[in-house]
Amino acid sequence: MSARRFLPGLVVLCLGAVLARGIELVLGANHLLVAIGLGFVLANAVGVPDRLEPGIATHKLWLGAGIVLMGASLTLDTLLEAGVVVVAVIALVTGSTIVVVELLSRNVFGLADRLGSLLAAGSGICGVSAIVAVGGAIRARESQVAYAAATVLLFDAVTIVVFPIVGDVLELSGTVFGIWAGVSMFSTGPVVAVGFAHSDVAGQWATVTKLARNALIGVVVLGYAGYYARSADGSRPTVRTLWDEFPKFVLGFLALVLVATAGVLSPDQLAAIENAYNWLFVLAFVGLGTEIRLTELRKAGPLPVLVVLIALLVASTLSLATLSVLL
Repeated sequence: MSARRFLPGLVVLCLGAVLARGIELVLGANHLLVAIGLGFVLANAVGVPDRLEPGIATHKLWLGAGIVLMGASLTLDTLLEAGVVVVAVIALVTGSTIVVVELLSRNVFGLADRLGSLLAAGSGICGVSAIVAVGGAIRARESQVAYAAATVLLFDAVTIVVFPIVGDVLELSGTVFGIWAGVSMFSTGPVVAVGFAHSDVAGQWATVTKLARNALIGVVVLGYAGYYARSADGSRPTVRTLWDEFPKFVLGFLALVLVATAGVLSPDQLAAIENAYNWLFVLAFVGLGTEIRLTELRKAGPLPVLVVLIALLVASTLSLATLSVLL
């Protein structure tokens, strides 16, 4: 595959990143949120030509690379400092979200079982990635996968705006805000964006918390596959399937944490790595903005949106109350 087919889209990502940084210098707006806004405008007001699609689609790669490099700015001591709290809150919020969505979907709003499960996985674990993984394991219809994905994308777009406002109004500390965003929001990109929009500390904790939550995807896929395997069309995921869905950049992130803990990096090297991952995040968020399509968001009907909204309100309130007590 020719590398040149990626070049036009990569140029657009780079121009968007530089423009976002420039707007921050002139207007004071956070460059990560500006980057998402620029991508959103490009996709919805102008449209993304086919020749730009391959390069812009690499934004997930840059996000993963940025997260890996961010590991160099953390040490095991830092992670263990609030590790027990993070694990406890993740378990509490993830479990409550999945249960609330399943109960509302099946017993209150009468949604199809598989659609409810897709909504539960997407809002409880890691957004569209979890929806796709669980959808394959339980053989959900493509229309159900698309419906659930559109609903989650709608909340990704809303929470990118709402969470920073709530954090400012409540004057949350960087640690509390970061963990709160990491356990409450749905997709990795928006979580990292709002975390670093708040502060570096919040960005680091938001990312770490979200990665820990994402790691539960294998457990959730196995659980749903086992449940639906009782029906004739159920299927069990293979080890290869679980490995394919596992976010590999988590391993790179942990490797860099170990390197940082060993103290082998100089202050200049750490500063260079921090500058690199900051730029990678800006590139990634320009591309992330192009994923928020108004045409797709309109497909999310009122009932799935209402189910996920109630679950989000329960999870975010529960997690914030818990964090306020424990931290």
